[in-house]
This record gives sequence, structure tokens and C-alpha cells, in this order.
Amino acid sequence: MPLALLALAVGAFGIGTTEFVIMGLLPEIAADYGVSIPTAGLLVTGYALGVVVGAPLLTVLGTKVSRKRMLMLLMALFVFGNVLSALAPTFGLMLTGRVVASLAHGSFFGIGSVVAADLVAPEKKAGAIATMFTGLTIANIVGVPLGTFIGQATGWRTTFVVVAGLGVVGLLGVAKLVPAAPRPEGAHLRRELTAFRNPQVLLAMAMTVLGFGGVFAAITYIAPMMTHVAGYSDGAVTWLLVLFGAGMFLGNLLGGRYADRALMPMLYVTLGALALVLALFTFTAHSKILAAIAILLIGALGFATVPPLQKRVLDQAHGAPTLASAVNIGAFNLGNALSAWLGGIVIAAGFGYTSPNWVGAVLAAVALVLAFWSAALERRTPTAEPVGAAARTPVHH
Repeated sequence: MPLALLALAVGAFGIGTTEFVIMGLLPEIAADYGVSIPTAGLLVTGYALGVVVGAPLLTVLGTKVSRKRMLMLLMALFVFGNVLSALAPTFGLMLTGRVVASLAHGSFFGIGSVVAADLVAPEKKAGAIATMFTGLTIANIVGVPLGTFIGQATGWRTTFVVVAGLGVVGLLGVAKLVPAAPRPEGAHLRRELTAFRNPQVLLAMAMTVLGFGGVFAAITYIAPMMTHVAGYSDGAVTWLLVLFGAGMFLGNLLGGRYADRALMPMLYVTLGALALVLALFTFTAHSKILAAIAILLIGALGFATVPPLQKRVLDQAHGAPTLASAVNIGAFNLGNALSAWLGGIVIAAGFGYTSPNWVGAVLAAVALVLAFWSAALERRTPTAEPVGAAARTPVHH
């Protein structure tokens, strides 16, 4: 494995921790600022929307510098945002800190996906992308539960100080391990925008929004759902997040392995199963054991879609993958924002803490329909050479 993939995974670990740790700390943050749980959920929505905006914006700006330098600048921005969150005296400033940190998220994973794919042979690209995202999944096994425990034991602000420290480690890892390379030739905005003329790119991004959005509809409100419905203690939320992270880790490995072999069938299975599990979670959330199993499955099925969806975009974007890759990371977070917002609406409307699960099930089901549509359209339409060939740029070892 190229050491550069390890550096990208380190950065992904820090970003993954700050993105997901907020779910386990929503009750504490809401109580500290004197706001409701749905209002505190705006910290998830705001972060996600920041990714949506930051991904294309900073990626476009990044075409002016080398990819390594851009990755370092993004990690520095991430650190600043988390420090601001840790020190925020008001909820508004806390939300601002979350948005600042999120601006780095989409571009880091978008540019990082392209760097990871260029480091390996064409038939191993999805696996390389999955390796980078392993940092994100390990964050949910180690970083998020530990951050939740620290936040519940010593105060949530301490968690964000620790997360800022992780960002510093990620910055140093990129500086040390990612090979220096000149700015890619032909990396111009006009060329990058041509990828969005392909309806398959847009369909893949729509699948990303709805499919992974289904996961966040449930997981955003996992803490109140498990404590008020399943009957778990506040402290149990930590190990439930470990289960979710373990599921993400397993799903990421499976998604990376099988996306290189049978990408669309992999999406059919995972999106269909995800919709079913989310619908059942409405009922299994009342049982401690069944709720825990559902959380594991949601993490696995949800993250099994990430490598194939990201590879699908890279395949269809052909010679202009950087902006499309970053925008697709934004699409993941647009789904997060949409589902967290919709989940807050149904809770505030009085449908209960399990009602976001139905929102997630519907979103995942629509993503499955889009996957079938995309495949049918591809069968009817002559396609250009896939990026497995388009990416026959020199492979760096």
C-alpha cells in the first residue's frame, strides 16, 4: 500500500471524527446552549451544507496549486474551525465553527479520491478509494466513541479540542507522506465542468444524496432515540456508536472489494437492503438487542455504497474527475443535511424519535429506483470509454 494512502486515511480519520461525533453529543450541547434537540440538529445540517458549498468552491480554487499543498491548506482550515467550535460562547458561533470546519471536508475527500485512484492500477481504484475512507470508518469505531465519552465525562468542548489536535496530526501526515507533484496539467474550471454534461454523473450524485442521506436520517437522532425509545443509558450511546462505526468499516471494505467487480449489482443490493433495514428500525428501536443489530446493519449497508458511488462518478467523469469527485462528496453531505432536517421536522411534528427512520427508508428506496434507471439508461446509450482506461495516466508508486 502506498504510504500516501495512509496519510489520506489519517486526514480522513480526523474529519470523520468531527463529522460524526456531534450525534453522540447533541443532548449535552443542546442543554449547554439551552436549545431543543431539533435545533441542535442544525449543527449536523450546517456542517453538511458547508461541505456542499465548500466542496466545489475550494476544489476550483485548488486547481491553482498542487494537490498536496491544497490538502495541507484544507487540513489547516479544518483545525481552525474545530478550535472555533471548542471556544464558541454562543450556539450561533458554534454553528459557525462547524461550517468553517466543514468547508475543508468535501475538497479533502474529493481531491484525496483522485490522488488515491492515481496511486494504483486501474483495476484497483475503488479499493484505493476505500483505503482512504477507511480512516473515516475507523474514526467511527475509535474517534467518535472516544470523543463521545470524553464529551460526556469532561464536557463537549474538550472533544473539539481533541479533534483539532487530530487535524494537526492529519496535516503533518499529508506534509510528510503525500508525494509532491506539480499542479495537474489541464486542470481548468471549464474542463472540469464538462463532467456535469453527462446525465450518468448527475444520476450517480442523486443516488449519493438519497442513499447515504437515508443513513443520516436515523443516525443524526440516534442518542435521543436510543435513550428515550430503546431504554439505553446515556453512557451506552458510546458503544452503540462503536457498533455503527464497525458496520461502516465492514461496509467500506465490502464496497471497495465488490465495486471493482460488479458495481451496479452492489448498489442494487445495498440500497435495497438499506431501505428495508431503516423501515424495520422504526419497530426494532423498541428492543435493545434488535436496535443494536439494526445500527450495525445501517452502518454497513450505508457505507458499502460509498466506494461504488464515488467510483461511479470517477468512471463517468472521464478526463475531468477532480471537481466531480469533490461535488459528489458534497452530495453525500447534501443528503446528510436534507435527512437531518427532515428528521427534525417529523420529530418536531410529534411523530416521535423513531419517525426519522421512515424518512431514511423512503430516501434509500428512491435511490434504488435511480440506480435501476441509471443502469437502464446506460444499456440504451453508447458510453464513452470508462475511466479505467481514461485514467491510464502514469501510476505513481
